[in-house]
Amino acid sequence: MTAPLTPPPPHEPSPHQAWQAPQPAGPAGGAHEQDGPGMKTEVREAAVITAAMALGGVLLGLLWLWLAPRVPLVGDVSGKNWIVYIKDTEGEQAIGVDGTFTLLALAFGAVSAVVVFLLRRRGGVPLVVALTVGGVLGSLLAWRVGVWLGPEKDVLAHARAVGKGVTFPAPLKLGAKGALLAWSVAALLVHLGLAALFGPRDPDPYQEGPYGAPPA
Repeated sequence: MTAPLTPPPPHEPSPHQAWQAPQPAGPAGGAHEQDGPGMKTEVREAAVITAAMALGGVLLGLLWLWLAPRVPLVGDVSGKNWIVYIKDTEGEQAIGVDGTFTLLALAFGAVSAVVVFLLRRRGGVPLVVALTVGGVLGSLLAWRVGVWLGPEKDVLAHARAVGKGVTFPAPLKLGAKGALLAWSVAALLVHLGLAALFGPRDPDPYQEGPYGAPPA
């Protein structure tokens, strides 16, 4: 006679089930939350950020016009021709004009990076492009607004209008064109620092068990 065959206890797992990875329970472990919003949402957010930074260039231009020093010019008559020259040849007003724009652009870049990080703590290529393009567009608009609203650009006509030997301000001019990149550079650096310090962290794979299970 042979011994009766008994089935395995019901609580013992099958060999095919022992190596199955545990499924995440609930939306908290889903991959979509780890990856952030979709690309369309990121592109829309980047477009809004770019437009907001570009419009902020109007404020930058007005502040530059208000705070930048003036370069004094003097008109004189030589025969029948008018000549215009700088009154203070050793002055540093021209350097101050470029420096004022650069400092204001750096401040605008830092503020815009902080605002963007507080509204959206994740990074991404669209966000980097938005900070770069928005800063350049805002700086270009600020430059043109300051020149447009600044002193008269026709210095000879201005000299004739005020008279011989009368001091008048030179047109607002940005000599160092590299200052147009200050806004973008500051925004990228500040946002990168904030993301490195306070941004979300990816889970450490060495702190998890096999197949994503919690450590023993």
